[in-house]
Amino acid sequence: MTEGLGYAHHRYAESLQEFGEPRELPHCGGWILARAILGTPYKDAMGCYPLFACRNWKKLHEDIEDLATDFVSLALVIDPFSGVAPSYLEQHFDLVKPFKTHYVADLSYPLESFITSANRYTVRKSLRSMDVEVCRQPTKYLDDWMFLYSNLIMRHAIEGITAFSRKSFEMQLAVPGMVMVLGRCGEEIVGANMILIYGERAYSHLVAYSNKGYRMRAAYGMQWKALSFLQEQGVRYFNNGGVAGLTDDPQDGLAHFKKGWSNSRRTVYLCGHVFDREKYEALCQREQIADAGFFPAYRSGELRVHHNKRTIE
Repeated sequence: MTEGLGYAHHRYAESLQEFGEPRELPHCGGWILARAILGTPYKDAMGCYPLFACRNWKKLHEDIEDLATDFVSLALVIDPFSGVAPSYLEQHFDLVKPFKTHYVADLSYPLESFITSANRYTVRKSLRSMDVEVCRQPTKYLDDWMFLYSNLIMRHAIEGITAFSRKSFEMQLAVPGMVMVLGRCGEEIVGANMILIYGERAYSHLVAYSNKGYRMRAAYGMQWKALSFLQEQGVRYFNNGGVAGLTDDPQDGLAHFKKGWSNSRRTVYLCGHVFDREKYEALCQREQIADAGFFPAYRSGELRVHHNKRTIE
């Protein structure tokens, strides 16, 4: 099953224009967001949330070279399915470090071979009180999605880039390859998972539930049906993502949930490149930051909790 270009599609980058000006990287075929640095005439750039993807990874370095005169720095979170060796990244970035573990289901195996018996038991209970469907035209459910996502924002005080606007979601839902898995209790939608399909891979993009959906453990029935659907469509890998926030805690409740639905793991790398060292260090001094453990360091004060997938309750 081949759908769109995944996170490398221009429509996806355009859906994030509230957070930066979309700019195409012509050599590799990816997109970045150009951002003004407040209080200065300078700009820096970041990859699109949640992952930077492109069509030709072997040409990424050519675009990096071309960006040198435009930006102070560049930060990318690399798609774990890029196939790019860490040595290539280290050659072209100043910073390359493991950022997150992503939990992946290799769907060439039967679901029963890796999904825990405890999860299968909860799936059966969940599906006795809920129906699940897969919608290939998710824009029809924009209002329902906004209701569910507003609940998620309130439960976890989400701010920053993942506190998406209605307009952003309207555009995301229209990206080629986006489908929505819906959990229904009667006429009521109690959960939804936005899944982006690209070739033999699928990515769990965003997921949200109503309070009733949490009580019903809707996540379990929806996850089973999503994997079954993707398997039927010939998708090989389902990337269920990692834990919330900036740390990679394997004991996190969300990590525990995702482990129960995966039979493989992939390391996601955070890569940073400084184009103008003098400006970069001046910005860090302005913010009184020596080494925040975050890239770019001068933006560490802007950090917010902006990961939408919190502990399954």
